[in-house]
Amino acid sequence: LLVVQTSLIAARRVEAHRRLGAFGAGLAALMVALGAYVAITRTRDGLIVPPEGLSLLTFLTIPLALVIVFPMLVGAAILLRRRTDYHKRLMMIATLELATAAIARWPLVAPLGPVAFFGLTDLFIVAIAVYDWRTRGRVHPATLWGGLFLVASQPLRLLLGFTGPWLAFAGWLTS
Repeated sequence: LLVVQTSLIAARRVEAHRRLGAFGAGLAALMVALGAYVAITRTRDGLIVPPEGLSLLTFLTIPLALVIVFPMLVGAAILLRRRTDYHKRLMMIATLELATAAIARWPLVAPLGPVAFFGLTDLFIVAIAVYDWRTRGRVHPATLWGGLFLVASQPLRLLLGFTGPWLAFAGWLTS
């Protein structure tokens, strides 16, 4: 959808982009619900292999953060859809939240754990910031704040995952 949407804009088919965007907003909501369901049920069924040093319930914070981080970035992008410079950057950063799961499955990255897969995801944010710097002479506010939001959420997931209240909640959620 991201490729199609950017292609529509490049082809100056803004109205088609907007119509498909309405579908995309619904798809984003569905992805959040399904992502949470899959994370919870796969954890419950023991089908997730967490990185070394993390329990299943601690690791559950990583995919479940999708329920907060992705819709907040997409929601901000939708609210700022008339400000195209903000919209496109926030949509890209929201997509990076989803890309983390794919990056974490790369054979050489998976054994290295969260520092590696979050770090590689963050390199894409750095690339957007470099693009901003080269084309605008500064980092765009959407890149700065959206990127900081995504990056800050990463260690917070793990910190939360080791707390007693989280472990109790996650145990209840997966029971």
